[in-house]
Amino acid sequence: MTETSKPDDSSPVPGNVADDSFQVDDSFHVFDTTLRDGAQREGINLTVADKLTIARHLDDFGVGFIEGGWPGANPRDTEFFARAQAEITFKNAQLVAFGATRRPGAKAADDPQVNALLASGAPVITLVAKSHDRHVELALRTTLDENVEMVRDTVSYLRSQGRRVFVDCEHFFDGYRANPEYAKAVVRAAAEAGADVVVLCDTNGGMLPAQVQAVVATVAADTGARLGIHAQDDTGCAVANTLAAVDAGATHVQCTANGYGERVGNANLFPVVAALELKYGKRVLPDGALREMTRVSHAIAEVVNLTPATHQPYVGVSAFAHKAGLHASAIKVDPDLYQHIDPELVGNRIRMLVSDMAGRASIELKGKELGVDLGDDRELIGRVVERVKERELQGYTYEAADASFELLLREELRGPEGGRTPRRYFRTESWRAITEDRPDGTHANEATVKVWAKGERIVATAEGNGPVNALDRALRVGLERIYPQLAKLELVDYKVRILEGKHGTSSTTRVLISTTDGDGEWSTVGVAENVIAASWQALEDAVTYGLLRAGVEPAE
Repeated sequence: MTETSKPDDSSPVPGNVADDSFQVDDSFHVFDTTLRDGAQREGINLTVADKLTIARHLDDFGVGFIEGGWPGANPRDTEFFARAQAEITFKNAQLVAFGATRRPGAKAADDPQVNALLASGAPVITLVAKSHDRHVELALRTTLDENVEMVRDTVSYLRSQGRRVFVDCEHFFDGYRANPEYAKAVVRAAAEAGADVVVLCDTNGGMLPAQVQAVVATVAADTGARLGIHAQDDTGCAVANTLAAVDAGATHVQCTANGYGERVGNANLFPVVAALELKYGKRVLPDGALREMTRVSHAIAEVVNLTPATHQPYVGVSAFAHKAGLHASAIKVDPDLYQHIDPELVGNRIRMLVSDMAGRASIELKGKELGVDLGDDRELIGRVVERVKERELQGYTYEAADASFELLLREELRGPEGGRTPRRYFRTESWRAITEDRPDGTHANEATVKVWAKGERIVATAEGNGPVNALDRALRVGLERIYPQLAKLELVDYKVRILEGKHGTSSTTRVLISTTDGDGEWSTVGVAENVIAASWQALEDAVTYGLLRAGVEPAE
């Protein structure tokens, strides 16, 4: 193996890292490529400000490396590296610049694109290299020997300039299948030239775990190189393939937050890291960082403007949600009976879903979750169970409307002798919504509501961009003088579902509304044969819950 000079570890390295930064043992790397590979997902278009925000989240989470993009090839990425150097003091991560090996027939030292990587100031550089013989000949249009020399020359040059170098062997597994000796020759060239890690890339995402494990083990034994893994998710196996590579000896995993990436995505950072920490016992994050995982996942989803995946392992809101009564009964005895980990380890929580499958344990646990003490009143709990099942038969769904369910619980707490009615903030006399189709093709929506609050009859009218919006505005305009807390409320989501018809051509409509007061969000449900009537039910619950949440004393 050719000896290559390496930078003195005690000398300053480009990049701004806090003195008190967490340093994971360098024997294992968690490498994030959300800002480059993840940004290739359809529907994601990151600004420089977005990339800086995500970089901060990833650094807070504690990944070891953040690949920021391709400086020199993309003006936005060039600006990102300049601003990241000036604006972010990394506590845990090192910034990585991505680029390609030099052009055929040139010298790395004279290649503008290679020198743009140095100009980025990033302390670590990842080079993408061809390891599939057909790609070398058809895409690069050069010889197999020249491609190996391109890898060797570029790595050596960057190492001589004091940079740490990782090499991504693009299409490695497909190339290995076609010509294993050549694929391994590229790995050897990179390692001999001084690359710290050679990453085997399943670029087309077609591999399966057993195949990955076998190839990684063979390449490690035959080349002696330190290997990493980069897996795409086209077979739905990216996380499994990443862990299979670790089982075979890979010590560097490349992932993206929430699995974002080209086509169907990349290996998801969060289940990979959770598996490494909780299943493999590897310490790859700073102390306590794993408990921030759900928050970080959702925060990054908000930045890229994608709804967080509800059923994502570990961090999805449904990851520890329990619906069946049998499950709830067991969880009441011991949560570990139906959970593979304590959700608090990853910053998530148990959720009990209330539906027609609910039993007594489901209702009791859900009450505790909502802060409503049902005590050991079996009669009360039984009434709630029966009422939920009756309402779900009508089309209500309480698993998606916690606020409406809490109001139902509070009604039942008053019991039959209390009239089974909630303590009210207002009472509806009537409402109506009108949509006017105008000759110029526009529409006008107006609503009038008549309600009673604190002994006063209130009539209010408002316009909106739709009949439901007009009703929402009219209700709150009418009540805000008495309940100023309503000024903070905002309707943030509105879903309509037409349920199966029961009377000829008529059908039942279910409406789900999400509302926020700026500090939290809640969901309510309404069901009726008329979509506006169903919406009104959900609006009434939304306003009632908002006032309850604000600590306002009911009027009745």
